[in-house]
Amino acid sequence: MTKPHLWERYKQYLCICPHTGLRLDVSRMLFADGYIERMAAEQMGKVFREMEALETGAIANPDEGRMVGHYWLRNPGCAPNPELAADIADTLGQIKTFAGEVHSGRVHPSEAGCFENVLVVGIGGSALGPQLLTDALRSEADRMRVFFLDNTDPDGIDRTLGDLGEGLGRTLTLVISKSGGTAETRNGMVEAAHRYRRLGLDFGRHAVAVTGRGSALHRRMQGEKWLAMFPMWDWVGGRTSVTSAVGILPAALQGIDVDAFLAGAGDMDITTRQHEVVSNPAALMALMWYHAAEGRGAKDLVIIPYKDRVALLARYLQQLVMESLGKELGLDGAAVHQGLTVYGNKGSTDQHAYVQQLREGVHNFFVTFVEVVRDRVEASIEVEPGVTSGDYLSGFLLGTREALFEKGRASMTITLPELNARTLGAMIALYERTVGLYATLINVNAYHQPGVEAGKKAAGRVIELQRRILAALKREQAQTAEEIAAALDAVDEVETVYKVLEHLAGNPDRGVVKTDGQDPFQARYCCREEFFTEAHL
Repeated sequence: MTKPHLWERYKQYLCICPHTGLRLDVSRMLFADGYIERMAAEQMGKVFREMEALETGAIANPDEGRMVGHYWLRNPGCAPNPELAADIADTLGQIKTFAGEVHSGRVHPSEAGCFENVLVVGIGGSALGPQLLTDALRSEADRMRVFFLDNTDPDGIDRTLGDLGEGLGRTLTLVISKSGGTAETRNGMVEAAHRYRRLGLDFGRHAVAVTGRGSALHRRMQGEKWLAMFPMWDWVGGRTSVTSAVGILPAALQGIDVDAFLAGAGDMDITTRQHEVVSNPAALMALMWYHAAEGRGAKDLVIIPYKDRVALLARYLQQLVMESLGKELGLDGAAVHQGLTVYGNKGSTDQHAYVQQLREGVHNFFVTFVEVVRDRVEASIEVEPGVTSGDYLSGFLLGTREALFEKGRASMTITLPELNARTLGAMIALYERTVGLYATLINVNAYHQPGVEAGKKAAGRVIELQRRILAALKREQAQTAEEIAAALDAVDEVETVYKVLEHLAGNPDRGVVKTDGQDPFQARYCCREEFFTEAHL
């Protein structure tokens, strides 16, 4: 492809979103002339009809019998009935009022003073979206600092709570779980509550719930008289929840302009409802994914944002894209084994990491560059005559894009005029819509996650097996993993028994003693009798 031809493709296919200034360039995605027009005629009519049905309240998640309505969150007037629209608008108003009361000190810690920190306890979509929003838009003008407990790793929990230190007493904790039964979030809540109590503080006077009405967490916060509760609706999936209370509450507390964020997402929703493909960036991107990955996830999606503030974009998109599209069965029940693998970090860091392989190694990917035109708020100094550090960053992006194209590696580029709440909201909404459109192209349900549920159930079985192991250790003499598995009638689970025993013995506070054998599998395990009580079992 000659440079003049490439320039003509750039002019022909550059998609400009008028309200936010976001631009999508797909000219280097190596599709043949006529591909977009053919797909628009053959495929996109059905895709757009399915999306329209979803937005008007159809049961778009048939496995769970649920509507899918994250688009209504930034335009309640689009909701399928007035009651739902009012609930969305009222919740947003309550969030802004609550944030104002926290900032003014009207809602304050159990001791004197004001809340200075926010601790978000959640996992998956209840953390990834808020983390992206918090990190991308934090500034010296922030009203509160935001921290996260987003895993059940005890050491990670200790590190975060250690960073807060005595400041925990001036920390407002948000517990985010739709059902209230997510183990990782429950564990983080219990750990945080324990740390408050160690400081002589009432956890409820420092806690807020974001959960489903009537959930276990809702009942708990009512019983413990927490400060507030904001709803999570069953028609909002975790990975598309950042424009709900999940993302808006911590953002408002931090001091981010949530109205601008929602407006940017709403503007992108309007743009991506268009049926003219070349003017619809989500439709264009979905077709690029379909072309590059051969409609079956044959290549990986590499995300390289040339802006430190959106370094978490790849992590956020891993859940949004992979949890939505990674499915064994299609909507008709036939096996499809679909998906699209996402990875990435940031530019120009990646040029000193894996771009070498992208240019010259295995050709199993396509790239999306994210470019932000404005370098910084203040004027830049020159690092060389006539050249700033931001000029170098732009040069590295353009150079890497060209170096990949020379080797026949496909890429597209998202350009934002600047990074702010409005443009970030637009980019998130762009990817949400792209995932929905692409899911229809490949005939999968983008809004359920049976694999995740299977993992949770398997983890529950391991915890139950651990309880039985602890009970057996209390009753018996020192035994090997194989002997314990046999005694529990769990011979098929002997490897799991062994791994559980190793974990228990590796943590002295669990009271399990290990005696080494001739090899690791001859080790014997027993318990310190004085340690175990009914509470441990």
